[in-house]
Amino acid sequence: MAIETNEVVLELLRSEKEALLSEWKEKILITDEDPYKDKIRDNGEMMFHLIIQFLSREENDLEKFIQQLAYSIAEQRVEADINIGDFVYNVNMGRSIVQKYLNHSEITFQKLQEYHEKINYCFDKFLYYAVSRYTDAKDQIIKEKTQFIDSTHKDRLTLLGQMTSSFIHEFRNPLTSVQGFIQLLKSEHPSMKYLDIISNELEQLNFRISQFLLLSKKELIGKEKITFSLNELIEEVLIFLYPSILDGKVKILQDMQDSIYLNGYSDEIRQVLINIIFNAIDVLTQYRSDPVIDIKSRLTENGQIKLDIANNGPRIPDHLVSSIFEPFVTTKTLGTGLGLFVCREIIEKHQGKLTCDSDTERTVFSIILPTSEQIL
Repeated sequence: MAIETNEVVLELLRSEKEALLSEWKEKILITDEDPYKDKIRDNGEMMFHLIIQFLSREENDLEKFIQQLAYSIAEQRVEADINIGDFVYNVNMGRSIVQKYLNHSEITFQKLQEYHEKINYCFDKFLYYAVSRYTDAKDQIIKEKTQFIDSTHKDRLTLLGQMTSSFIHEFRNPLTSVQGFIQLLKSEHPSMKYLDIISNELEQLNFRISQFLLLSKKELIGKEKITFSLNELIEEVLIFLYPSILDGKVKILQDMQDSIYLNGYSDEIRQVLINIIFNAIDVLTQYRSDPVIDIKSRLTENGQIKLDIANNGPRIPDHLVSSIFEPFVTTKTLGTGLGLFVCREIIEKHQGKLTCDSDTERTVFSIILPTSEQIL
């Protein structure tokens, strides 16, 4: 009876092979830039063949073949620089489709459960080997790049460089996967509650990780400078910080010169603006009932960009003003003393200068940067 049941299941899957693979290929996540997109069906057919073998027990050492296929496809995914979340989604989509077709077989519920367990075991083993290989390969790439970058920065904040490497390995990869799945959930379930809150919290975590990434002035290989509008970037930052601005009842004044463009890393300049403005909000909400942040930009006589971010908070003592951009110097009880240090590092990397001036009336952080024409 068991042999007959097995033949029924195998015959069903073989007869539905083309429909099964076509449905899977239509539903997977794949980009035009993937160099292996033409091999997707071949990989699916190999996985289908393994499932047939696994169910029919034609091979005695099937786990070895599962491992070999998983390693081969994982290496393709690494070379394609594909998101691990997309890969896991695609594999599980194949699992769901196989099980859906299996449900069409005319066998007892108990036997059907046995076959589902076998298929799950096969897919779980495949994912285990593939994700392990993918992670190891990615870690090796990161390790090699980090070693190359470190060779040119041996004398610069070695300890913080090690912290950076640790943060990249332990947080960046899984954080990217989680963010990808959140976007997927948003597209599939736009009315689901709390997804925006989760996404915002993840962005805040990514922001904190980025602070440590920038501490040692390490630049990601392949990262390119772009030309961008300073005014648009400031508007983007104010929108990002709007909940904090609203909660603190902070009045924002702007006097911005038109058509000012920078050439550099917009995400890093964005980080500087967020740090300075958020610090001002934090101080103002503690000491002022009429908090004001005044943002002004202009071109100097020698054609440089001058951006002033002023607040009407308390005066910073002279001894702190002179050391406020040094690492681990902070006026906050729970502060790390790294935020303004990171800001100065970023501005200097962009051939600029960051200063602070404070009196009883207001505190001003001034940023001087070359325009995009000057850099180009």
